[in-house]
Amino acid sequence: MPNTKKIPLREEIPAESQWDLTPLFADDAAWEARFADVSDQLDGYAIFRGRLLESPEGLAKALDFHMQISRALDNLYTYAHLKSDEDKSNSHYVGMQDRAMGLFTRVSEASSFMDPEIQALDEARKADFLSSPALQTFGFFLEKILRAKPHTHGEDIEKILAMSMEVARASSQIFSQLDNADLTFGVIEDEKGERLELSHGNFISFLMKPQRKIRRKAFEQYYQTYQAHRHSIAAALAHSVKKDVFYARVRNHASCRSAALFFDNVPESVYDNLVETVKTHTAPLFGYLGLRRQALGVEQLHFYDTYVPLVSAVDFRLNYDQAVEITMAALAPLGEEYTAVLGKGLSGGWVDRYENKGKRSGAYSSGSYDSPPYILLNFENDNINSLYTLVHEAGHSMHSYFSKKYQPYVDHQYTIFAAEVASTFNEVLLSRYLLDKYKTDEKMVAYILNREIDNIRGTFFRQTMFAEFEALIHSDAEAQKPLTIDSLSATYHHLLETYFGNALVIDPQLDLECLRIPHFYSAFYVYKYATGLAAAIALARRVLDGGTAERDAYLNFLKSGGSMFPLDALKKAGADMASPEPILETVAHFKALVDRFGVQLSPMLHKKDGIWQ
Repeated sequence: MPNTKKIPLREEIPAESQWDLTPLFADDAAWEARFADVSDQLDGYAIFRGRLLESPEGLAKALDFHMQISRALDNLYTYAHLKSDEDKSNSHYVGMQDRAMGLFTRVSEASSFMDPEIQALDEARKADFLSSPALQTFGFFLEKILRAKPHTHGEDIEKILAMSMEVARASSQIFSQLDNADLTFGVIEDEKGERLELSHGNFISFLMKPQRKIRRKAFEQYYQTYQAHRHSIAAALAHSVKKDVFYARVRNHASCRSAALFFDNVPESVYDNLVETVKTHTAPLFGYLGLRRQALGVEQLHFYDTYVPLVSAVDFRLNYDQAVEITMAALAPLGEEYTAVLGKGLSGGWVDRYENKGKRSGAYSSGSYDSPPYILLNFENDNINSLYTLVHEAGHSMHSYFSKKYQPYVDHQYTIFAAEVASTFNEVLLSRYLLDKYKTDEKMVAYILNREIDNIRGTFFRQTMFAEFEALIHSDAEAQKPLTIDSLSATYHHLLETYFGNALVIDPQLDLECLRIPHFYSAFYVYKYATGLAAAIALARRVLDGGTAERDAYLNFLKSGGSMFPLDALKKAGADMASPEPILETVAHFKALVDRFGVQLSPMLHKKDGIWQ
């Protein structure tokens, strides 16, 4: 019986492959001391209650105090959630994260009087306050508060809403613990006869295997676990949606979607434009899936056939250090100011590199105003996706770095709508770099084209489908229709048929995919991946085909942080997301890639064992 290769424990990961959190806190004891200190300061809010509008100087003093508390809280939460994500089975750090969230709720309660008091500022005095030198740092911050007046209640109700926040996170936390700490997916035997634990971290790697039996086995076994827990997870998702309905109604928004888009000041027409434009331009996607079916030599294409590279025998194994080298070269068009800082961070303590038992799945970039950016990865040496993930998260991290360097704390936090541009922009640059680097290697060019096409398929078409799913299930909940495993899976199945047509067999297991998407617990988040990609393609073309002015316009977008609304920042950089043009440009770009890939494949490759060789 072959040995089973197990996922390593946290303590088995070398220290140099882990992130360095000491810039946040030297150790848990330092965190505890700061936690106690911030807790003791909360009574300080009472000094300002009822007095915010006595003078601009008094309001500035209150806001300075609030920012001091918020900044400290950011550090506390960042440390706790990063430690918790190292191993979700470590109850100590799960508890620490829970305490940080509890403190966040207490801060929200203590400061709940501030927005209603500020919104009581009448028109006669507004100009004097907003033009006061004492409040110049807080101009955009105050504009956002005043804009939210129709959706804000008096102090008593705001305090109750703040108190409810911890309970409102229950669905998300339950799903996260279940999905990351409790669910197991069994063992898979690979093509070498080696037995491996199937996990979130290596699921896609199994779907990239040339051996169809292994791909199908991994797919079916992975979803068996979700099938066994489908009712519980569906209930968690349903109650997360109901939570969104509750807060939208309490906040006097017309719908959950309008509530979610309000903060970014994004019109719902942008969302509708994305969904409708993509749905009416799926022909290139159907064409690609047909090409994939032919290349694999199968009668029917299944989901487990959609990740395997169509060009085999391409050696793209690379370790983490090699991935960093490629990242630096690919991002060179952004200049020394960008790459020097990033190179030092990726080789230093920014990144938690490898999977370990209990570690949060996927990848993200995090950090606070006072810390370096931090990147969680589950890097795999045999997977080109790990390179793209590194480049993607590096985009987020450098966005954070520039935002913190060039903006005050109050304006440093950019919105997610803008964030997804910075990350996918880097992926576009990486693809362009790789295609140029290997331009004389026809097989490698085809391989990279295949990867780029699949990336757009997943980020643009698939995330738009996710966005429509969110809109539909929230509309159902608003209409008081029940959300059950049957209704959720039926809605999802219909969308699978709409977006993939007859080009893909919709296996019954795929209806359960809607149960495993963590972003559905952050409502109306996923559409930003699609709009972010569209903006990134438009801006990357400007930078690569332009000169210093275009590069600087993009870097200024990164440096603007949260000092303006995202549509305004993107328009200044050169992408008007209120128009359909970036969406249509992305569709055209995808079609051009598919056409080029088809031409590249036909004369170059012959079929063997169902994979293009």
